[in-house]
Amino acid sequence: MSAVPNESRKRSKKRYGGGQPNKRWKGSFLEVGMEGILITCNMNERKCTAEAFNLLNEYADQLYGPEKFEDDNESSSQEEDAEEEDVTEALKKEVAQLQSSGAKKKRRFQAFESGANNVIFIRTLNLESDKLVHHILSDLHSTKKKKSRVILRMLPVTGTCKAFQEDIVKYLSTYLEPWFKTPNCATYQIAFKARNSSHNKRDETIKSVAGLVGKLNPKNKVDLTNPELTIIVEVIRAVCCISVVKDYTLYRKYNVQEVVKEDTPKPDVTTAKTETDTAEAKEKRDTEETDKEEKKGKEENTNDKNVAQDNKEGDEGKVDGE
Repeated sequence: MSAVPNESRKRSKKRYGGGQPNKRWKGSFLEVGMEGILITCNMNERKCTAEAFNLLNEYADQLYGPEKFEDDNESSSQEEDAEEEDVTEALKKEVAQLQSSGAKKKRRFQAFESGANNVIFIRTLNLESDKLVHHILSDLHSTKKKKSRVILRMLPVTGTCKAFQEDIVKYLSTYLEPWFKTPNCATYQIAFKARNSSHNKRDETIKSVAGLVGKLNPKNKVDLTNPELTIIVEVIRAVCCISVVKDYTLYRKYNVQEVVKEDTPKPDVTTAKTETDTAEAKEKRDTEETDKEEKKGKEENTNDKNVAQDNKEGDEGKVDGE
């Protein structure tokens, strides 16, 4: 009797995947010391990774040329010579070739887990991630051509450190010098976000970073409307990812979905104010003219009354004289 229910239970587990943990795509994790690009996506990390590789390679080829690979079959022409060599020398040569080929397997783009859902990290080698991302967004903004479905934002990472307040401040004190240390100065804003981290308070971090920028040059000013530079501080677990970027507002916070949308023209504040002032002046002028007309009408009525009164008195005087 009990064998039948057990078999049905096994079938149900096999059919519906019961008893097995959810398998999530796993790989290497983001670590301190890496540089690259943080990419946020819409639920599908695998598809996001594929789209990211296609997009990054397309524009990296434009800036840096196609990626070069070493042929693994270089030794084919040397096989005849190897037969004449000593066996020990041949083995050493083969080991060296294997080691060199393994070292050169590092690609210019490599995917890593960021440590947060819907966020992947693409490590970059031998290129400037901030320059590459700005080039991508500039082209998308000008052409308005959509080239991705699940990628949302692409944030360059040109520096990483431990995600503790004292470590962030220490790292940024030297990292920010090329942009903000005297004689350099700029208007700026700070874009901070923490994921899976409870020991980083937004207000405290922004205040500390702003204090550092002010010490580097008092002429650096905060501008939340249209800053020249944006300091991006992204904390994911125990790693703080940092970069300084241009055109952050223009390129819709580096969102590849928003940057391809048509720009909606904003009303000209100066023109609107001038039109308002003109309308107010016209209304005031019309009011003054109306008041003048009413005053003139009252004066005419008063004069008419006075003339009528004088005529009446003149008639009465004639009667008395008769």
